[in-house]
Amino acid sequence: MSFLSNIASAFKGGGDSRVPLARGFVSPWAAAFDGGSPRAPFDYGRAVKSSFVQNPVAQRAVRIVAEGVGSAPLSPSDAGLTELVAASSAGQALIETLAMHLLLHGNGFVQIMKDGSGQAIELFALRPERVSVVPGADGWPTAYNYKLSDRTLTIPLEDEAGWSNIIHLKSLHPGDDHYGAGSLSAAEQAVAIHNAASDWNRSLLDNAARPSGALVYGSEDAAGLTAEQFDRLKSELASAYSGQANAGRPMLLEGGLDWKAMSMSPADMDFATLKAAAARDIALAFGVPPMLLGLPGDNSYANYKEANRALWRLTLLPLAGKIYGGLQQGLSPWFGEAKLSVDLDQISALSEDRERLWSQISGAAFLSDTEKREMLGLNPAGETQ
Repeated sequence: MSFLSNIASAFKGGGDSRVPLARGFVSPWAAAFDGGSPRAPFDYGRAVKSSFVQNPVAQRAVRIVAEGVGSAPLSPSDAGLTELVAASSAGQALIETLAMHLLLHGNGFVQIMKDGSGQAIELFALRPERVSVVPGADGWPTAYNYKLSDRTLTIPLEDEAGWSNIIHLKSLHPGDDHYGAGSLSAAEQAVAIHNAASDWNRSLLDNAARPSGALVYGSEDAAGLTAEQFDRLKSELASAYSGQANAGRPMLLEGGLDWKAMSMSPADMDFATLKAAAARDIALAFGVPPMLLGLPGDNSYANYKEANRALWRLTLLPLAGKIYGGLQQGLSPWFGEAKLSVDLDQISALSEDRERLWSQISGAAFLSDTEKREMLGLNPAGETQ
């Protein structure tokens, strides 16, 4: 270790005192040999396509959370820090993009781009599936690999001057030291059930929502159809009478042929209940009250106002706190103790909670006006920000 490294280590509190880390490894093929039903390893790219791109419930749930966090108003803070976080980079809104990455993948990686003097001038959220942690000898991250196609770019954790290059945000994963756990893997099975039910219903509609019937051949001498006659009838039925375009078309039968109509029972056709249950599981995985997604049969909340307040309290604010807290810590070398937090007073969904708090504090006669203002997060009387 060089002299400069020793000095840097001393100022950082002595990195050699950290406990070693080791990312637990589980073979992706372990499920195929555990005696149960084999299940393919989780593929983030495939899961994003089948859920966010193709499933309306999952896409709407993710958009509600990501757009809600991205549009949350910020409390007054350092103007430069607020402008840096709120700025768009390459067309992406940083906070909304990070919220989506954390929700789906469980990890968010923010590259800090600097000018010639080392000042942070731009923040860009990297695609999490392209980033991997490069651990050191003790397991702690020393760099990050960004892989795109056949190109791999190694980004050091810090630059030569000791300033951070990447901010890594992650959801808690109790079994992994380096990566977080996203909600998409938990919702994958529910999404697959919902998609399968939709495909099944569409196939039923394409076939008049029932197995059309059976073509019965009965002749006086009890002789069956020849192989040639059977193939000809099968071909004619497939080309002239099957499918959505031929629905309701009259059938011309030859002598000895009889059409027996068939139908499915209502229980066999009741996929609405299955789809609704899968949709509620998807909403649960992403932390969105099912009522806000228009799902039938969910009466957990008295009205949309209560559901919207629960969404903010249980999902949006914790996620926003994680993102802003991580950004604040990562950017502290440039902006000191400047704070990044959501301004709760500007969120209309929490207006009733705010009115109740103001009423309770205003009615506390044992508090002075200065104490009341401090409890409400306001500056003491006569002071300005």
